[in-house]
Amino acid sequence: MIRLYNVSKTYLKSQTKAVDDLSLEIHSGEIFGFLGPNGAGKSTTIKMITGILKPDCGTIEVEGINVADNPIGAKSLVGFVPDNHDTYDTLKGIEYLEFIGTMYGVNTATLKARIDEYALLFALTDDLPKMISSYSHGMKQKLAVIAALIHEPKVWILDEPLTGLDPQSTYQLKQLMRKFADKGNTVFFSSHVIDVVEKVCDRIGIINHGKLVTVDTLDNIRANGKATLESMFLTVTSDDITATVAKPTDGEDK
Repeated sequence: MIRLYNVSKTYLKSQTKAVDDLSLEIHSGEIFGFLGPNGAGKSTTIKMITGILKPDCGTIEVEGINVADNPIGAKSLVGFVPDNHDTYDTLKGIEYLEFIGTMYGVNTATLKARIDEYALLFALTDDLPKMISSYSHGMKQKLAVIAALIHEPKVWILDEPLTGLDPQSTYQLKQLMRKFADKGNTVFFSSHVIDVVEKVCDRIGIINHGKLVTVDTLDNIRANGKATLESMFLTVTSDDITATVAKPTDGEDK
């Protein structure tokens, strides 16, 4: 569903690659957790997948569509929850969701039904007629989640989506991620909350200094006697060792 081949990115005025020769395949029907320290290259990778940034080299595909060759086609398949939940504060919540749905070509009746469903799920129904400028951080986060799902994408990308969410909304989001993946879609989930990643993800990748240092299933991590995902993360991201990319496990490239 998502494929990256030898992707690199260097920012201007920097000699260090933010993402360095990254190759990765993320499958349909899975929740993929993407971990790394601050500045490791997580957000840069996500912005390249979503077409916000262009890689210096390499190829990125979403559902077989080359993001560089057909950015609109690729973006139409993606729902993105950014880490800064940028919204239009001068709009009401309902106006923002209607705008997003219209941009994706969702018909009026379907759009209303989806807004009603997700607003009820995240306890945002009474707040949709209010100006977004009056929203709390958590309310804006929930609005961004709903906006990302309004067109029923095939790929759902979430960058630190749990920030500011109350426990009930966090639970609903985790359940929604599982339900979304079980329909054959793909969830790409970046977070610093390692225990949540360990509970909800099927497979994880860890990036450090722009390089992918580990890709493995959670089942394999547990079967190989690794105590916790947290201990594994701390080991492979330590600057005192040189980590190498893990070889794909059986069935990983199916």
